[in-house]
Amino acid sequence: TAEEKVPVWYIMDEFGSRIQHSDQPTFATAPLFYMPQQIPYTVLWPLRDLEAGDEVTRDYAYGETDRLIRKCVLLPWVPDEVVDVNCFTPEPSDEHYQAILAENKEKLPIAIKPSVYDKDKVFKVFTDVQQVLNNLTHPRFVFTDSEGEADILYNFSHFKDYRKLSEERPEVMLNQFPCENLLTVKDCLASISRRAGGSDGPRWLPRTFNLQTELPQFICYFQQRERRGEDNHWICKPWNLARSLDTHITNSLNNIIRHRESSPKVVCKYIENPVLFHREEVGLVKFDIRYVVLLRSIKPLKLYVYDVFWLRFSNRAFSLDDLDDYEKHFTVMNYAPGVTLKQVHCEEFVPQFEKQYPEHLWTTVQANIFKAFAELFQVASAKPAPLGICDYPSSRAIYAIDLMLKWDTSRDGKRIMQPQILEVNFNPDCDRACKYHPTFFNDVFSTLFLDEIDNCHVTCIV
Repeated sequence: TAEEKVPVWYIMDEFGSRIQHSDQPTFATAPLFYMPQQIPYTVLWPLRDLEAGDEVTRDYAYGETDRLIRKCVLLPWVPDEVVDVNCFTPEPSDEHYQAILAENKEKLPIAIKPSVYDKDKVFKVFTDVQQVLNNLTHPRFVFTDSEGEADILYNFSHFKDYRKLSEERPEVMLNQFPCENLLTVKDCLASISRRAGGSDGPRWLPRTFNLQTELPQFICYFQQRERRGEDNHWICKPWNLARSLDTHITNSLNNIIRHRESSPKVVCKYIENPVLFHREEVGLVKFDIRYVVLLRSIKPLKLYVYDVFWLRFSNRAFSLDDLDDYEKHFTVMNYAPGVTLKQVHCEEFVPQFEKQYPEHLWTTVQANIFKAFAELFQVASAKPAPLGICDYPSSRAIYAIDLMLKWDTSRDGKRIMQPQILEVNFNPDCDRACKYHPTFFNDVFSTLFLDEIDNCHVTCIV
């Protein structure tokens, strides 16, 4: 499960905690988790012959040979300034994206022509998504238990062999695009977004660094902000977990550097000035917004957004302290046991929001949100696969985009609400959508697979 992928830290006993760092260590150490007792140990072994009284030392940056990276990794113990580095972070090389494709074991499709279907064709759908099985009632879709006879494959897990599908069954449609991980994995999302806004990234994405590949640039940027007295709260996220798992907010550089040891992470500028929502019983709280977007095709780019959006709220009034207080700083409450989940439907939210912020009409705010979505998908599809989402005519997809609003200043000096895209989710949980909007999957399937949007609750944004 996702919970089981969360790293666990442990502290060594008194002896282990006393072992100091050395660039020429006398011992090596490695963690060993002993399953029968559910206890982590640190195994210790000598690297050379030692005399009685010689000090036991270990390399705190074990395995790191690059001098600059070693310096960065050792900063929590050996404080230093990283000044001889440019904090500019260009988009990674083409080889970087090729390596991601190889690691994902995805096989790109051959070029195919878009299929033409009869106007009244009834499509056979093969799916393992329970929400689709329970809620799709449109007369032009029927379910089949045979993957081999399906017209549409609607899979919960990631599809890999597009080449075989394109060669053998090019007319079969599916709910995924090759290389869509460029949107749905957080380090890739930050990389491709730089196409829209230079090294700082676009205004709709918090400034983000990949801790695996951009650690020196991040440290340089952090230390520059510190010298200028600017806010330095950051949020550390795993590349590929959702629901705020293993996500940490901190203003400690040492803390962020150490988080790099557990699992691949990005670090994003924490929004220190979010637009807040007044909850009567609580005060001004953080909230985020989830939109469901439907990607119909890449060439031409056709993108729709579902007309209903969802809201999530923190349970405690926002302030830039108590950074470990989950209910103050996070909004995902529906998975945490024993935690209050505040639900407000979008029809109720809009008038309340406009009452709290009379100078900011929701239509204007939402237009800026849709503009950010359009830009994101334009840059994500601007280059051929694997540098961009692959143009495969039989692909369709549904994503959930989570975002917040922050206070910013426009170029003409006006105070504005700037959308901040937080993440793009593959195969999102549509439980609430189905519960309150029974036609949800009928609308989704009609838009994506029939090209019929009349009477569907969707808006075309590209």
